[in-house]
Amino acid sequence: MALDLPLAQQLEQIISFGIFVLGAVLASLSLLAWRRERDRRMAVVTVAYAMFAVYGLVVFLEYFLLPHLSYQVVELLEHGAAGLILLGLLAFFLALSRE
Repeated sequence: MALDLPLAQQLEQIISFGIFVLGAVLASLSLLAWRRERDRRMAVVTVAYAMFAVYGLVVFLEYFLLPHLSYQVVELLEHGAAGLILLGLLAFFLALSRE
């Protein structure tokens, strides 16, 4: 399904897909490090990267979901997913501040 999107929305999708891919790769690498070291902080970092990846995926899929869901539901999903950024930042802070 090809979408004919304005440049700003195309940029949003490209960047969101990049956030998804980078977050997923970093979460995978962090998970491997956690499995090797069993450090609780690394588990928190893994979850934080996963939150960024989920946020990127939700924003990337926004325009694909519009034909299937109402506009209000898609917007609520997108803006609600921004809370994952907040939680991810908090998780990073906790991982860095704990000994």
